[in-house]
Amino acid sequence: MKIAVLGATGRTGRLVVEQARRRGHHVVAVVRDRSRLGDLTPDDVATADGLDAAAVTAALAGADAVVSALGPVPGSGPGVQGELTEVLVRAARDAGVVRVVVVTASGWVVDGDDPLSRYLAKPILARALRDANAGFARAEPAVRGSGLDWTIVRPPMLRDGAARGRYHERRDGNVRWRWSMRRADLAAAVCDLLEDPTAVGATVSVAG
Repeated sequence: MKIAVLGATGRTGRLVVEQARRRGHHVVAVVRDRSRLGDLTPDDVATADGLDAAAVTAALAGADAVVSALGPVPGSGPGVQGELTEVLVRAARDAGVVRVVVVTASGWVVDGDDPLSRYLAKPILARALRDANAGFARAEPAVRGSGLDWTIVRPPMLRDGAARGRYHERRDGNVRWRWSMRRADLAAAVCDLLEDPTAVGATVSVAG
Protein backbone atom coordinates (compact mmCIF):
# COMPACT_ATOMS: atom_id res chain seq x y z
CA MET A 1 0.00 0.00 0.00
CA LYS A 2 1.24 3.53 -0.73
CA ILE A 3 0.71 5.58 2.42
CA ALA A 4 1.16 9.33 2.79
CA VAL A 5 1.98 10.41 6.34
CA LEU A 6 1.30 14.00 7.39
CA GLY A 7 3.29 15.19 10.37
CA ALA A 8 6.01 12.72 9.42
CA THR A 9 8.78 14.61 11.20
CA GLY A 10 6.93 14.76 14.51
CA ARG A 11 7.64 12.39 17.38
CA THR A 12 4.68 10.17 16.51
CA GLY A 13 4.79 10.65 12.75
CA ARG A 14 8.39 9.45 12.49
CA LEU A 15 7.46 6.22 14.21
CA VAL A 16 4.45 5.72 11.94
CA VAL A 17 6.73 6.10 8.90
CA GLU A 18 9.20 3.56 10.29
CA GLN A 19 6.49 1.10 11.34
CA ALA A 20 4.71 1.27 7.99
CA ARG A 21 7.95 0.72 6.08
CA ARG A 22 8.81 -2.30 8.23
CA ARG A 23 5.45 -3.75 7.19
CA GLY A 24 6.36 -3.39 3.54
CA HIS A 25 4.31 -0.31 2.69
CA HIS A 26 5.58 2.43 0.39
CA VAL A 27 5.63 5.56 2.53
CA VAL A 28 5.53 9.17 1.43
CA ALA A 29 6.53 11.60 4.19
CA VAL A 30 4.55 14.83 3.78
CA VAL A 31 6.54 17.54 5.53
CA ARG A 32 6.70 21.29 5.72
CA ASP A 33 10.47 21.43 6.24
CA ARG A 34 12.70 18.77 4.68
CA SER A 35 15.58 19.74 6.95
CA ARG A 36 13.71 18.16 9.87
CA LEU A 37 13.82 14.70 8.32
CA GLY A 38 17.16 13.96 9.94
CA ASP A 39 17.83 10.24 9.70
CA LEU A 40 14.27 9.40 8.69
CA THR A 41 14.25 7.45 5.41
CA PRO A 42 10.81 7.31 3.81
CA ASP A 43 10.43 6.02 0.29
CA ASP A 44 9.45 9.48 -0.96
CA VAL A 45 9.18 12.98 0.45
CA ALA A 46 6.61 15.62 -0.48
CA THR A 47 6.77 19.19 0.77
CA ALA A 48 3.53 20.90 1.74
CA ASP A 49 2.27 23.33 4.33
CA GLY A 50 -0.68 21.64 6.01
CA LEU A 51 -2.91 24.67 5.40
CA ASP A 52 -2.12 24.82 1.66
CA ALA A 53 -4.88 22.70 0.12
CA ALA A 54 -3.34 22.62 -3.36
CA ALA A 55 0.06 21.54 -2.02
CA VAL A 56 -1.46 18.84 0.20
CA THR A 57 -3.56 17.55 -2.70
CA ALA A 58 -0.45 17.27 -4.85
CA ALA A 59 1.41 15.50 -2.04
CA LEU A 60 -1.35 12.89 -1.75
CA ALA A 61 -1.52 12.13 -5.48
CA GLY A 62 -1.25 8.42 -6.14
CA ALA A 63 -1.53 7.38 -2.48
CA ASP A 64 -3.81 4.55 -1.39
CA ALA A 65 -4.17 5.90 2.14
CA VAL A 66 -3.23 8.85 4.28
CA VAL A 67 -2.33 9.00 7.97
CA SER A 68 -2.49 12.29 9.82
CA ALA A 69 -0.14 12.42 12.80
CA LEU A 70 -0.41 16.20 13.01
CA GLY A 71 -0.46 17.33 16.61
CA PRO A 72 -1.47 20.65 18.15
CA VAL A 73 0.66 23.60 17.08
CA PRO A 74 1.81 25.46 20.23
CA GLY A 75 0.72 29.08 20.30
CA SER A 76 -1.43 28.75 17.19
CA GLY A 77 -4.81 29.07 18.90
CA PRO A 78 -7.71 26.62 19.09
CA GLY A 79 -8.72 26.60 15.43
CA VAL A 80 -5.61 25.39 13.65
CA GLN A 81 -5.92 21.67 14.42
CA GLY A 82 -9.44 21.64 13.02
CA GLU A 83 -8.43 23.70 10.00
CA LEU A 84 -5.53 21.36 9.22
CA THR A 85 -7.91 18.42 9.32
CA GLU A 86 -10.47 20.13 7.13
CA VAL A 87 -7.77 20.86 4.54
CA LEU A 88 -6.62 17.25 4.72
CA VAL A 89 -10.13 15.92 4.12
CA ARG A 90 -10.65 18.14 1.08
CA ALA A 91 -7.22 17.30 -0.29
CA ALA A 92 -7.80 13.55 0.13
CA ARG A 93 -11.09 13.77 -1.78
CA ASP A 94 -9.53 15.88 -4.52
CA ALA A 95 -6.57 13.47 -4.81
CA GLY A 96 -8.84 10.42 -4.94
CA VAL A 97 -7.55 8.96 -1.65
CA VAL A 98 -10.32 7.06 0.13
CA ARG A 99 -8.67 5.57 3.24
CA VAL A 100 -7.84 8.08 5.96
CA VAL A 101 -6.60 7.53 9.52
CA VAL A 102 -6.46 10.58 11.78
CA VAL A 103 -4.82 10.66 15.20
CA THR A 104 -6.54 12.95 17.72
CA ALA A 105 -6.58 12.36 21.51
CA SER A 106 -8.73 10.85 24.23
CA GLY A 107 -8.18 13.65 26.74
CA TRP A 108 -10.99 15.88 25.55
CA VAL A 109 -13.75 13.26 25.84
CA VAL A 110 -15.04 11.30 28.84
CA ASP A 111 -17.05 8.55 27.11
CA GLY A 112 -16.30 5.32 28.94
CA ASP A 113 -13.83 6.93 31.33
CA ASP A 114 -13.08 5.58 34.77
CA PRO A 115 -14.18 7.86 37.67
CA LEU A 116 -10.65 9.10 38.39
CA SER A 117 -10.20 10.38 34.85
CA ARG A 118 -13.72 11.76 34.46
CA TYR A 119 -14.08 13.60 37.75
CA LEU A 120 -10.54 14.46 38.84
CA ALA A 121 -7.81 14.38 36.19
CA LYS A 122 -9.62 15.77 33.16
CA PRO A 123 -11.30 18.72 34.90
CA ILE A 124 -7.89 19.75 36.26
CA LEU A 125 -6.22 19.44 32.86
CA ALA A 126 -9.03 21.05 30.89
CA ARG A 127 -7.76 24.60 31.24
CA ALA A 128 -4.18 23.77 30.24
CA LEU A 129 -5.37 21.74 27.25
CA ARG A 130 -8.18 24.08 26.24
CA ASP A 131 -6.82 25.05 22.81
CA ALA A 132 -5.76 21.51 21.89
CA ASN A 133 -9.10 20.09 23.00
CA ALA A 134 -10.99 22.70 20.99
CA GLY A 135 -8.96 21.78 17.93
CA PHE A 136 -9.75 18.10 18.28
CA ALA A 137 -13.42 18.89 18.84
CA ARG A 138 -13.44 20.65 15.47
CA ALA A 139 -11.29 18.06 13.71
CA GLU A 140 -13.25 14.91 14.46
CA PRO A 141 -16.59 16.01 12.91
CA ALA A 142 -14.70 17.01 9.76
CA VAL A 143 -13.36 13.47 9.49
CA ARG A 144 -16.71 11.82 10.20
CA GLY A 145 -18.47 13.97 7.63
CA SER A 146 -15.81 13.50 4.96
CA GLY A 147 -17.47 10.67 3.03
CA LEU A 148 -14.12 8.84 3.13
CA ASP A 149 -13.21 5.47 4.66
CA TRP A 150 -12.04 7.05 7.88
CA THR A 151 -10.74 5.91 11.24
CA ILE A 152 -10.12 8.22 14.20
CA VAL A 153 -7.49 7.06 16.70
CA ARG A 154 -7.63 8.52 20.21
CA PRO A 155 -4.52 7.92 22.35
CA PRO A 156 -4.07 9.16 25.94
CA MET A 157 -0.93 10.95 27.17
CA LEU A 158 2.00 9.88 25.01
CA ARG A 159 5.44 8.88 26.24
CA ASP A 160 8.70 8.29 24.43
CA GLY A 161 10.69 5.10 24.78
CA ALA A 162 10.87 1.63 23.32
CA ALA A 163 7.65 -0.08 22.32
CA ARG A 164 6.15 -2.44 24.86
CA GLY A 165 4.72 -4.48 22.02
CA ARG A 166 1.13 -4.38 23.23
CA TYR A 167 -1.75 -1.97 23.65
CA HIS A 168 -5.43 -1.95 24.55
CA GLU A 169 -8.20 -0.62 22.34
CA ARG A 170 -11.86 0.19 22.74
CA ARG A 171 -14.40 1.33 20.16
CA ASP A 172 -17.28 2.42 22.41
CA GLY A 173 -15.39 4.80 24.67
CA ASN A 174 -12.01 5.43 26.23
CA VAL A 175 -9.87 2.64 27.62
CA ARG A 176 -10.57 2.56 31.35
CA TRP A 177 -7.79 2.82 33.94
CA ARG A 178 -5.15 3.36 31.25
CA TRP A 179 -3.73 6.87 31.14
CA SER A 180 -0.71 6.75 28.83
CA MET A 181 1.03 4.79 26.09
CA ARG A 182 4.34 4.72 24.27
CA ARG A 183 4.44 6.55 20.95
CA ALA A 184 5.98 3.46 19.38
CA ASP A 185 2.94 1.40 20.41
CA LEU A 186 0.65 4.11 19.05
CA ALA A 187 2.47 3.84 15.70
CA ALA A 188 1.80 0.10 15.68
CA ALA A 189 -1.86 0.70 16.55
CA VAL A 190 -2.21 3.22 13.72
CA CYS A 191 -0.81 0.76 11.20
CA ASP A 192 -2.94 -2.09 12.59
CA LEU A 193 -6.09 0.00 12.24
CA LEU A 194 -5.10 1.25 8.80
CA GLU A 195 -4.92 -2.37 7.64
CA ASP A 196 -8.14 -3.42 9.45
CA PRO A 197 -11.31 -3.14 7.33
CA THR A 198 -13.47 -3.36 10.47
CA ALA A 199 -11.94 -0.07 11.65
CA VAL A 200 -13.49 1.91 8.78
CA GLY A 201 -15.98 4.35 10.24
CA ALA A 202 -14.77 3.70 13.79
CA THR A 203 -13.45 5.97 16.52
CA VAL A 204 -10.94 3.84 18.39
CA SER A 205 -9.42 4.70 21.74
CA VAL A 206 -6.05 3.08 22.40
CA ALA A 207 -3.83 3.00 25.49
CA GLY A 208 -0.83 1.17 26.87
